[in-house]
Amino acid sequence: MNSLTAIVSINVIYLALFFAMSATAAHAIGKSVWLFGSSAGVDRLAAHGFRAAFALAIVGPLLLNYLPELNAFDLMRGMNSPLLASVGHIIAVSVAMIAFAAQVSMGASWRVGVRDDAIGPLVGGGLYNFSRNPTFAGQALLLAGTAIALPSVMTLLAVCLFVWSASTQIRSEERALLRVYGEQYSAYCKRVPRWFGAAKGFAV
Repeated sequence: MNSLTAIVSINVIYLALFFAMSATAAHAIGKSVWLFGSSAGVDRLAAHGFRAAFALAIVGPLLLNYLPELNAFDLMRGMNSPLLASVGHIIAVSVAMIAFAAQVSMGASWRVGVRDDAIGPLVGGGLYNFSRNPTFAGQALLLAGTAIALPSVMTLLAVCLFVWSASTQIRSEERALLRVYGEQYSAYCKRVPRWFGAAKGFAV
């Protein structure tokens, strides 16, 4: 299996698991977990940004492979190497598993998007001891691994677009969670970093 096939397969398999688990969460709570449809303004842009980021990470390398003339416009052409490909693959597989595990641990609290009247029970244990957003962190690093394995302007843009979209979404989620959970969520924010790092104490 070459690097292109491997990294595209990793992304596609992860997305398949992501959608499957989202469907499972929706079945568990008896209603849709997809809240992007009710988002507006910058949150709506972020919703489109998530889709565009993964589209760039998957379709971009395929276009460069099957339409090689496009490489003439890629400022990062020639930067790929077997070593970078191996490192990128290892990162992508590892963090994809972490992102999926974090999603699974959310259980019935899992939502895609944010709305005050659709917030589930607060989750603060497991991977959420190390990051308030381990799924977003894992997804961002999955795209970073893709960019390392298959360096191009499109895969780099995918990382940048995803980080912006996630940061925008996270800020909206934090405001909603503070409105719903108040001091309980505020204390959690003081204990656990937004992205990743050392937590000040642990929850189970």
